[in-house]
Amino acid sequence: MLRVLLIGSVFLLSACSAEPGTEKWCAIKKEQAKSEWTGSDAATYAQNCLFDGSAVGSENWCADLSAKTKGEWTANEAESYAKNCVI
Repeated sequence: MLRVLLIGSVFLLSACSAEPGTEKWCAIKKEQAKSEWTGSDAATYAQNCLFDGSAVGSENWCADLSAKTKGEWTANEAESYAKNCVI
């Protein structure tokens, strides 16, 4: 029983965290001290947060990805599109 509760807690906590590169994640990172960032955080922030509309899930990001041939999408792009762009 304890094992089930622990596993369930992990899933709940991971579901609440913002996906890296999304607008919510960018806002969280903007408020966080840069000294607390990992190298991966800095790269993701630079790629997705520095220019308006480039964050994963933003209207521009969704439009740009939908214009791209679906055969060229990566698995991560397809997953992010499904989570953030499909209503």
